[in-house]
Amino acid sequence: MKKWMLALAACLTLLLGGCGSKNDPNTVTILNYGKYFEPSLLDQFEEETGITVKYEEYESPEEMYAKYKAGSIRYDIACTSDYIIQKLIQEGETLDIDFNNIPEFSNIDKKYLDYCKNFDPQNRYTLPYFFGTVGILYNTKMVDPAKTDTWNVLWDKEYAGQVIMENSVRDTYMVALKLLGASCNTTDREILDRSLDLLLEQKPLVYSYLSDETADWMAAGNAALAEVYSGEAAYAQTLNEDLAFSVPKEGSNMWVDAWFIPKTCQNKKNAELFLNYLCRADVAMENFDYVYYATPNKAVYDQLDEEIQQDKTIFPDSETLNNCEFFKPLDEITTNYYTELWEALKAY
Repeated sequence: MKKWMLALAACLTLLLGGCGSKNDPNTVTILNYGKYFEPSLLDQFEEETGITVKYEEYESPEEMYAKYKAGSIRYDIACTSDYIIQKLIQEGETLDIDFNNIPEFSNIDKKYLDYCKNFDPQNRYTLPYFFGTVGILYNTKMVDPAKTDTWNVLWDKEYAGQVIMENSVRDTYMVALKLLGASCNTTDREILDRSLDLLLEQKPLVYSYLSDETADWMAAGNAALAEVYSGEAAYAQTLNEDLAFSVPKEGSNMWVDAWFIPKTCQNKKNAELFLNYLCRADVAMENFDYVYYATPNKAVYDQLDEEIQQDKTIFPDSETLNNCEFFKPLDEITTNYYTELWEALKAY
């Protein structure tokens, strides 16, 4: 056989292997947000079960969607945000979870299953992992707390060069949409254009658009204000006692990150074994201590100190949650328009 034919055959083997045609039944391939699982717990799962974990990370929900849809890796289980899961459910990309194989699922507080019905109406496809809101993390020595009950403070010229925004199209545009009194799921182009105008007006004040680094930057005093996820805010507050968190009166986004089994799954038994493992009280507690986002695991919540249970940054009260919206998946035309708006903002 000619050398080029051998090379082609080798390449095809690698490609097919990446797509999972030669599956190892003693593995589980996982896709999750970065810094969203206590690493030692993955080692522990391998030791307890003899199953090898193949673990991949991503930064944003949109990146997760693109990575999954590329099809180069056949994931057995994945975790992402509600609206992306809803989109994948609508596209027929998810498998039913057999909860009979997940006895530790009884630790999940049923009220969070009701929240999951916003994107998984029959609770067939998902297992909630963490939840929270998006708000303003601010340094009380640099910002008047009285100003932080509104998103407008992120446009205050007094804080020029000291504002951090999320490096996420939906989260950043959500802020502008709420200031305009609109739904964060609007498809109205006139409103979306006005949102871009607002964000362009704000951009000279913005220190940076960040993701996982926000808590560390705020704790170090590199900025005065940041749009941030509530769990990230709670973590930052453990690093710097001068930091406080507010969910503005105009409303915000409530999110639930959940696990699901994609149709690419080749080791469903292993995937469900892993889901059962992460629902276990001891595992979920270690994970909570590492991630520090609000957990739907009642067995964990009941063991927490009263001070943590009553911390509204970590566990928002019902009044706050009732003033928030879930993101919904957008149609392709609107999604593409958001991309254009995001690129326009970044290019300014």
